[in-house]
Amino acid sequence: MSLSTRRVRAVFHKELREYRRNGGIVAAMAVFPVVIIIQPLIAILVVSSKASGALAHERPLLYLLAIPALVPATLASYSVVGERQQGTLEPVLTTPIRREEFLLGKALAAFVPSLIIAYAVYGVFIAIVELFARPGIASAVIHGPEVLAQLVFTPLLIAWSIWVGIGISARTNDVRTAQQLSTLASLPAIAVTSLIAYKVVQPTLGITIGLAAGLVALDRIGWRITSVSFDRERLITSTK
Repeated sequence: MSLSTRRVRAVFHKELREYRRNGGIVAAMAVFPVVIIIQPLIAILVVSSKASGALAHERPLLYLLAIPALVPATLASYSVVGERQQGTLEPVLTTPIRREEFLLGKALAAFVPSLIIAYAVYGVFIAIVELFARPGIASAVIHGPEVLAQLVFTPLLIAWSIWVGIGISARTNDVRTAQQLSTLASLPAIAVTSLIAYKVVQPTLGITIGLAAGLVALDRIGWRITSVSFDRERLITSTK
C-alpha cells in the first residue's frame, strides 16, 4: 500500500490549526500535566534531607507516565467527532484521500504535541527537583532506569492512547462522550504505573521488557483495528 505523505501532512497541519483554535483542547493539554505533577512535586520538595534514604526506594517519577496516557486521549477523542460536529468531515472524506492517510495524519497531529508536552513536563519536573529540593533528595529520586523508562514508555503509551481515542471518536456522536470514554480507556495504563510507583509490583527487567513488548503489540493492533473499523460511508452519511 502506497501512502501519500503530502496528504498525511495536509491532515496533520489542518489538525494542528484546529487545536490552536479550540480553547477547550488547549486548556486540557495544559491542565492535565499540572494536576498530575502537583502531588509528587510537593511530596518531594517538602521532604527533609534525612528522609532521602527512604525516598530512594520510592518511584514518584512514574506518576508522570499518566501524562502520555491522558493528554493524547483528549486530542484523539476530538479528532473525528469534533470535525463531524463542525461539518468539515464530509468534504474531507469525499476527497481521494485514503483512510490510512487520514488516520495517520490525525494520529501524528495528536502524537507530536503530546510527546513534546510529556517530555517537556518531565524535564521541568527534574529541573525543579534539582534546583529546589533539599540536598540529597534529587539523587535519591532521579534514577537512570526510571529516566530510561520515561523515554521508552512515553511514546508507546501515547500511541496506544491515540488509537483508542480515534477509534472511540469515530464511533460516537458527541465530543464530551468521546473524551470521557477515551479517558476511561487510559485508566488501565495509569493503574499499572501506579502499582509500580506504590511498589505493589516490583519493576524487574523482565517485567519492564514484557510491558514494553506488550505496548508495541497493542499499538500495532490498535492501528490495524482502527483502520479496518473506520467506516467512511457511515461517517459521510451521518454528517448529512
